[in-house]
Amino acid sequence: MRKKEKSLVKKYLITMTGYSETQIDRLIRRKKTKGIITKQKRTQPEFERVYTPEDVALLAEVDNAENRRTGAAVKKTCRDMYYIYKDVRFERLAKISVSHLYNLRGTRVYESRSLTYEKTNPTKVAIGIRAKPKPEGIPGFLRVDSVHQGDSDKEKGVYYLNRVDEVAQWEMVVCVEGISEQFLTPALNEVLAQHPCVVKNFHSDNGSEYLNYVVAELLQKLFIGQTKSRSRRTNDNALVEGKNNIIRRHMGYMHIPRKYAPLINIWCRDYLNPYLNFHRQCAFADDVVAAKGKIKKVYKDYLTPCEKLRSIPEIGNYLKPEITPESLRATMMAKTHLAAAQEMQAAKKTLFDTIRQKMLH
Repeated sequence: MRKKEKSLVKKYLITMTGYSETQIDRLIRRKKTKGIITKQKRTQPEFERVYTPEDVALLAEVDNAENRRTGAAVKKTCRDMYYIYKDVRFERLAKISVSHLYNLRGTRVYESRSLTYEKTNPTKVAIGIRAKPKPEGIPGFLRVDSVHQGDSDKEKGVYYLNRVDEVAQWEMVVCVEGISEQFLTPALNEVLAQHPCVVKNFHSDNGSEYLNYVVAELLQKLFIGQTKSRSRRTNDNALVEGKNNIIRRHMGYMHIPRKYAPLINIWCRDYLNPYLNFHRQCAFADDVVAAKGKIKKVYKDYLTPCEKLRSIPEIGNYLKPEITPESLRATMMAKTHLAAAQEMQAAKKTLFDTIRQKMLH
């Protein structure tokens, strides 16, 4: 038989038997060496069954009576039934391990007799809508994420709460000591107060620092919608996750103790946030349809968030009453881009020097 024909026969055997190519090769090699293919003897050790179907049924009886308690509690019950109450039916179950007790609970004999068997249900959090926001060119749709400065000897570092407007890329960074409700509520109020537009939507990942009743109640009072990222949609919160790199560029990865959060937050409020929104250039994408119908993101326009905000048609309808397009431009023109960046860097150096001196003393 020619080699091409052997390959054809081999493919036929794989298709008809369902064996893998490795298994077929092994059978062919055994045929060549021994001349016949026979069923091989079992090489894996066979262990004697310790617990009988009657033991499993007895375990189900105990679980039905005690409403399926934890394995350790049921094991203690079985031990007491044999050693204290002298019930010989529990002779084998009295010596069972907790892990194997759970194995018996997964058998068909147990499931057919148990009245309390149920599969584990996923935890559902009824806060926020699982959807991707659709601002349709309207500012006020915030993307939210957290950045941790790092731990040292089990001591938590500061946290940064990063908020980015999806349309204008208006970014606000707030530094807090932790992401518990105690620190999160004032930080959210500060962010909402700093944003020049009326906030319409608040989108985050599925972290508990944002999906809790304190945040939900705060947003509900202000008539702000709340959405959360969808499962297996990693790009739902990609905008703010990409902006987290800005915080890393300025603050690095070193551990900063929590007590310095108020000091850092002053720098964020007075220097970093004004620089990011009035003087830092951001790329804005245009959707371009390729030849085969695929939509590509093309980055041609570079604007500051302030310039982008002012370029939105009828922007006055979305700004807060005390803010106008003219006031935004006046703030941007008060300093040049270079002067604002240099002032921010000088203030950052002073901040790091202050923290370093406090840590040494």
